[in-house]
Amino acid sequence: MPELPEVEALRDFLVDRLVGHEVVRVLPVAVSVLKTYDPPVTAVEGREVTAVRRYGKFLALEVGGLHVVAHLARAGWLQWRDRLPDGVPRPGRGPLALRVALETGEGFDLTEAGTQKRLAVYVVRDPQEVPGVSRLGPDPLAADFDERRFARLLEGERRRIKGALRDQSLIAGVGNAYSDEILHAARMSPFKPASSLSPEETRCLYEALRGTLTEAVERSRGLAAGRLKAEKKSGLRVHGRTGEPCPVCGDTVREVSFSDSSLQYCPTCQTGGKPLADRRMSRLLK
Repeated sequence: MPELPEVEALRDFLVDRLVGHEVVRVLPVAVSVLKTYDPPVTAVEGREVTAVRRYGKFLALEVGGLHVVAHLARAGWLQWRDRLPDGVPRPGRGPLALRVALETGEGFDLTEAGTQKRLAVYVVRDPQEVPGVSRLGPDPLAADFDERRFARLLEGERRRIKGALRDQSLIAGVGNAYSDEILHAARMSPFKPASSLSPEETRCLYEALRGTLTEAVERSRGLAAGRLKAEKKSGLRVHGRTGEPCPVCGDTVREVSFSDSSLQYCPTCQTGGKPLADRRMSRLLK
């Protein structure tokens, strides 16, 4: 799933290619992709793109006073095309969900692999009309997101810290992969209760949060959209690396499986050398 660093890099990539250009065609291909109907998606046609913004994991185009907001979900992606194919794509053929064409002949496709169609596109007058955007917590890379604000967010938080970091209404933009990376950098168990953090542990976690996300954004900055997935994978230390040696201590990276996801961690760095029980506990990640 694209998380804050990848969506931020996509935003940077699109600013130079979209702003100042006219949208001439928006073609929904997958029936499930559009989540709004008023204004219609055709309302952005003939209008100029004036900005590209990010809200947590949401990517938003400002087009002539309207906003096209997309959430790529678990298996969605954006593919830039210097020249779009001629003709109208046929529904039900391949992963293509939506196509946006510019007056230059350039444009992009939103695609989604797999059978679980969760990629979502909204056309709204205000991004806050999108339910997922309106409930977002603060952006962890915002200038005003300091340690004190982070500590206040965790006050009274009863969940495990892994689940708290992934909650978009608490902190916007962090998902399964980067929460693993942040906790590894902080040398903290993913099952540690958030309410039990000492001031020193809170400070360490805050620094790991900001540092991990900032480094990931910098690694991705300037890359073409097609290279971002590979860059994300290459920069991960523990997530998705079950069975490999920890790059910090050399211990074997282990995994805990849940109903619809898994987490990875290093026992030596994070749990005092003790492996966590690998049992399905999906309620911890809700």
